[in-house]
Amino acid sequence: MDESRLLLTPEAAASRLSCGRSTVYDLIAEGRLESIRIGRSRRIPVSALERFIEAQREMRDREAAPA
Repeated sequence: MDESRLLLTPEAAASRLSCGRSTVYDLIAEGRLESIRIGRSRRIPVSALERFIEAQREMRDREAAPA
């Protein structure tokens, strides 16, 4: 996989997240993962994938913090 790509297919994003393609589409539908349309194709910006991962880390850290 070319690491210099700006946009990923849902399949490539799923591979990077180690999840299924359907999970990526669910995240997009829930508004948790940004995507764009190019013609009839859907693409996920690498920057959106990085923001999603960071948001997951922050959520994990908040849940793990003592109350």
